[in-house]
Amino acid sequence: MSEISAKQNIENKSFLRKSGIFSGALDKYITLGAVIVLFIIFSIVAKNFFTPRSVLSLLLQTSAITIMGVGVTFTIITGGIDLSIGSIIALSGTIAVMVAIAGVPIWLSMIIGLLVGTLCGLINGLLITSLNLPPFIATLGMMMVARGLALTITNANAYPAPDGFGELGNGAILKLGPQFPGITYPVIIMIIVAIIFSFILTKTKIGRYIYAIGSNEEAARLSGIKVNQMKIIAYMICGLLSGLVGIILASRMVTSQPNSAEGYELNAIASAVIGGTSLMGGVGTITGTVIGSFIIGILSVGLTMAGANYFLQKIVIGLVVIGAVTIDQLKLRRK
Repeated sequence: MSEISAKQNIENKSFLRKSGIFSGALDKYITLGAVIVLFIIFSIVAKNFFTPRSVLSLLLQTSAITIMGVGVTFTIITGGIDLSIGSIIALSGTIAVMVAIAGVPIWLSMIIGLLVGTLCGLINGLLITSLNLPPFIATLGMMMVARGLALTITNANAYPAPDGFGELGNGAILKLGPQFPGITYPVIIMIIVAIIFSFILTKTKIGRYIYAIGSNEEAARLSGIKVNQMKIIAYMICGLLSGLVGIILASRMVTSQPNSAEGYELNAIASAVIGGTSLMGGVGTITGTVIGSFIIGILSVGLTMAGANYFLQKIVIGLVVIGAVTIDQLKLRRK
């Protein structure tokens, strides 16, 4: 009798393991399937949606959301959040332009912009770990401070950047003519960022520790993981990538824009959540975030080309986010 029970237990465990693998694989490809379905729908509904020019434009518009989403994925996996992304983007881009106007070489001014974003992320991490502030409060405060600094530095004015500053945001490779204007540098940067930080999250100790913290922070601490240090690194990564987006946007507009990127943090968080990152922490992938950002991008571009106004776009994207979070909560209840 005991042998039969043992055999049944083994079979049950094997079944559960296979079911879990199947469920994970299914979740991984559902969002990708949604991208394909949306692409087909808008290719039929919206005229000129499926053309090389439109696809390249979609990639360019999605690049910023993707880069931001990659950064915020790290913080959400730890069980936190970052509401300061949009303000950090504005501050980093503004400082990069203003420093370049002052005569600093363009490449160095862009590095300074990256450092500004990273510093903001560091401060967020320290506020959360050293002062034990909730991530929502700490990053909300940084959102207001960074935006205020950007407005103060420029007196709320836009200043034109020096010649050559716009090359990063507007340059492209493989230019083949009007119908194929080339793959822009922001798209290439998006791909590189996704590959690098996906590797960090899945193949390094930093990634494993971040997942462990999000799954069970106390257990991670007891196992010897430096929880505070890992959280600070996660917020620094988010700040760094926000600074990178700030430089790209400033380069695309070739001006300092202290009022730019308002509400961008919501798109970044939405891309991560739609891509399967759990707001409860411990779950998420860079691949999923990239797919989630493309869902947002396709909805925005497709609805615009189909004649829908801006407000309807917000409604549709909001409903998609609510649906993604609802599915996540149902999964947690089932577990």
